[in-house]
Amino acid sequence: MESLLAALGGYLLGSVPFGLLLTKAAGLGDIRAVGSGNIGATNVLRTGNKKLAAATLILDGAKGAVAALIAWGLAGEDMALIAGFFAVLGHNFPVWLKFKGGKGVATTLGTLLAVSWPAGLAAIATWLLAAKLGRISSLAALAALGLSPLYAYFFASPRHAALALVLAALGFFRHKANIERLLAGTEPRIGEKK
Repeated sequence: MESLLAALGGYLLGSVPFGLLLTKAAGLGDIRAVGSGNIGATNVLRTGNKKLAAATLILDGAKGAVAALIAWGLAGEDMALIAGFFAVLGHNFPVWLKFKGGKGVATTLGTLLAVSWPAGLAAIATWLLAAKLGRISSLAALAALGLSPLYAYFFASPRHAALALVLAALGFFRHKANIERLLAGTEPRIGEKK
């Protein structure tokens, strides 16, 4: 029962589409009609509103962190891992948007930060460094996701590493089109219109 509640709570919290809600509230219309059609911060940035993009990034990350921390506080660390995983699933496949959501990078990083803050900080630092050097959001995301299982194993435990590995695999799957564009040299840089 605890596992079911952690999964359901994590999924519902993760499924809140902050990018869509913020852009609609700001009078920018439906973010799904802009750029890549994604509801995440990178696509919100394509509207030209950096503040909304930053707010989306923080709130999407907070979904994973809050889901994990609530579950941890109520039922322990194992439930935090479950809730965090399902928060990422909720972001990627929200029931409210016919299961068409984001790619889960910010929510994954928020989850990692909550369940092992050193691993989360290392993954965030990897994203920031890769984004600064390459100026391509998807490349930075793939670097952070790809290294996160190592960070989780080193800073936390094999269970944390397993969670990070599954989330990284999901993230790579969700970035399939980005990977194809990266290989073709056509992936847009941060801030560019798609």
